[in-house]
Amino acid sequence: MSIFIAGEKLEQVFSGGVFTEGPAADQFGNVFFSDCSENIIYIYSESENSTRIWSADSGHANGMNFDFQGRLVTCCDGKKYESSTTGGAHAVRRYESNGEIVDLATSFNGKKLNGPNDLCFDEAGNIYFTDPRYGFDEDIEQDCMAVYKIDKDLNITRVISDLQYPNGILISKDNQKLYLVDHNPKPGGKRTLEEYTLQESNWKWNRTLLDFQDGYGMDGMVLDTNGNLYVTGGEGEKAGVYVIDPEGNDLGFIATGEIPGNCTFGGKKLDTLYIAASTSLYRIKLNAQGHLAFPRIDNV
Repeated sequence: MSIFIAGEKLEQVFSGGVFTEGPAADQFGNVFFSDCSENIIYIYSESENSTRIWSADSGHANGMNFDFQGRLVTCCDGKKYESSTTGGAHAVRRYESNGEIVDLATSFNGKKLNGPNDLCFDEAGNIYFTDPRYGFDEDIEQDCMAVYKIDKDLNITRVISDLQYPNGILISKDNQKLYLVDHNPKPGGKRTLEEYTLQESNWKWNRTLLDFQDGYGMDGMVLDTNGNLYVTGGEGEKAGVYVIDPEGNDLGFIATGEIPGNCTFGGKKLDTLYIAASTSLYRIKLNAQGHLAFPRIDNV
């Protein structure tokens, strides 16, 4: 069965952003998404078909997801922005139900993180996040751009250090594979989707699933309940969501017309794909259901 529904077309539900990112849907039909350079988190309401600013001081949030308890967790960039006097927060943050904001990680080995970019959760509740730095990088303290794990006791460990610019991150349903976008914007840099497997408690590179070579490259991802990956990437006519199965086989393409940053599933049945792309937030209903930490199909 095709993941696409005959007659369903991509719909723009928000415009006016600078570079939208990190969409994350809650159980109420709201979609949170960030505009990193502008230091904003927006919230789009499905029921009202309207968007408002949820936070105007996000720490320059980029990638975001809800954890198993329904708390929003964000990756906050670390570089300086013209629109901000303080720069990014260099942090992975969690928004508690009482409104408190908790920094889960700001440093590793006593040095500031580069600029957390994207995150995912395994079934045990551990957080995996990527830590590249795009743009201004003269103040970097870490010795590489790496992937980290935050356990439930908030201990942070570096788990992967052989990527150039680790960006989007996703974990398989069985928690045995990590999918990682390597997006190096410099000439000759890697623009690939890599698969790592868990071997004796260590993450080891296994294979390359997609390679954009000298093209624009990829960014964020989401997983459906069949284990298929929805990967944002490309520019111009190639800008959109690339859908592949776990073996890397092509299942389809959703053109956005704008450079996409990330995507997630939302809606009452988690069967609507929301795509943050440059100035906009788009959606399209599919013959697929999202596999998220929260909410899950059995509790929506």
